Amino acid sequence: MDFMRIESDANKKIKLAASLHQRKNREKEGLFLAEGVRLCEMVAESSWKVKFALVTEQLLSTERGRVLADKLSAIAEVCLASEKNFLKAAATEQPQGILLVVEQQKNSLQDLQAAGNPLYVVLDGVQDPGNVGTIIRTADAAGASAVLCTKGTADVFSDKVVRSTMGSLFHLPLVTGLGAEGILGFARAQNCELLVTALDESAQPLYGRNLARPIMLVFGNEGNGVSAELLSAGEKTYIPMVGGAESLNVGVSAAVALFEALRQRRYR
Repeated sequence: MDFMRIESDANKKIKLAASLHQRKNREKEGLFLAEGVRLCEMVAESSWKVKFALVTEQLLSTERGRVLADKLSAIAEVCLASEKNFLKAAATEQPQGILLVVEQQKNSLQDLQAAGNPLYVVLDGVQDPGNVGTIIRTADAAGASAVLCTKGTADVFSDKVVRSTMGSLFHLPLVTGLGAEGILGFARAQNCELLVTALDESAQPLYGRNLARPIMLVFGNEGNGVSAELLSAGEKTYIPMVGGAESLNVGVSAAVALFEALRQRRYR
């Protein structure tokens, strides 16, 4: 299949894709980038809308790449970019010759319709993009109903978060830009117990909690923990440790808690 060729350095599509590495431009345009063969395959299999795709001869030299490009051509414009221009748009140092400009899907709390026993994850000011992406991926793997993000959390549509989710961004409902009041109101409406991770003398061990009922697990900022408003409203919970480490990385904490919830819900 023949695709439109992009040779000019001033091409608008190249400039738009390159601009999406900055949050202000992602928010302005309502777009973001997905890059790499597997991630783009997952976008193509999802309901997310692709504005256009950029591919290179390197990609089209492989059967897998040609199949993917042909599949994408049925839902979006596919453009063949020179290696030089593709590098201007790409975020990775060793790109695989394909990136998509994708329309952001934004959910609201009202859009969430979890089944009778929801498991929600709240990211309260988690700032490291790698941690945010990892937790979204883990939440998806553990069967969470949705991930809710407060206003101070890293942009879920940033290049690093999108890559770190390994496609889970396209499987799991996300609600961003929330305040504590909105989260607490939603927890009450859903009849969810709010469990807040905290290193506190009054906290109770995770393994003594009933995680098989409707719950909302809250994970806080890497340095400061959960915000005071959510901390005071929730049940403080900690992960028991027996070694000399003072704490766990927030991504690891989320994995431990979420898979304990999965164990209690499916394997008791």
